[in-house]
Amino acid sequence: MLVLPSAILLFAFVLYPSGVAIYTSMTNLSLTGPAALNPRFIGFDNYTKLFSDHTFWRSLVITFWFVLFSAIIGQLVLGLLSAILLKRQFALRPFFNAIILMPNAVPGVVAALMWSSMLASGEYGTLNKIVAWFGVDPQRWLVTFPLSMIIVVNIWRGIGFAMILMNSGLSAISEELYEAARMDGATTWQAFRKITLPLLVPTIFLYLLVSTVTTIAIFALIYALTRGGPAGATEIVGIYIYNQSFGSYQLGYGSAIAVVLLIFSLIIGTFYVRALKVEV
Repeated sequence: MLVLPSAILLFAFVLYPSGVAIYTSMTNLSLTGPAALNPRFIGFDNYTKLFSDHTFWRSLVITFWFVLFSAIIGQLVLGLLSAILLKRQFALRPFFNAIILMPNAVPGVVAALMWSSMLASGEYGTLNKIVAWFGVDPQRWLVTFPLSMIIVVNIWRGIGFAMILMNSGLSAISEELYEAARMDGATTWQAFRKITLPLLVPTIFLYLLVSTVTTIAIFALIYALTRGGPAGATEIVGIYIYNQSFGSYQLGYGSAIAVVLLIFSLIIGTFYVRALKVEV
């Protein structure tokens, strides 16, 4: 009985929608035409089409690079570095702490509007004004470096969450271990490599589990910034699902892509859950 409310919510918002998506992926449901009123069951035809769709595989590769450089590398490294630095006591510590945490509270669309101004083309863009001080010509940042720019924006938004988790992991490490290491003549780098990193492994894998799955599902931030352009350069799988479902009106095909993405997410999640069981 205690678990029942959670089970009802899980069924209503996860299991039932997933079941509907799986069924829809096996139909030719569309937003227009005869298939909109009378969708027909077509089995695995959408999946056959999907695995021969070069645009889908391109969006999957773009998603991989986006997740790798923004969540797995960028946010993790900078979040861990921020947590280590902010453990020290110094005068402006609360100020820097707020700077790092505030982007995490900004909604995706609001963050996209802020960065649209920052990355605007021409001499009035904030970033162009900054680089002009160093003699660099104005750039069309979201056209010339589209994927790199959305990676930077996503790192900016996610450092705070990574820092919070890393800080909790660092707080669980006893200071006596570091004192013993210093007495044995260990350098700061040796203490970090032999004590901090091994004891942070469970926290790191927990962060990677959460950040990888949530980054794969990002939509609003990228859609508001680039809409997947230019020429599909930032069309991650979430944007591709939207374009196929509501741009090309193929709800059945879009559902098939969503189901495949769900399977990929489950595989990644299973890997991280098994990795969390590692003993240090």
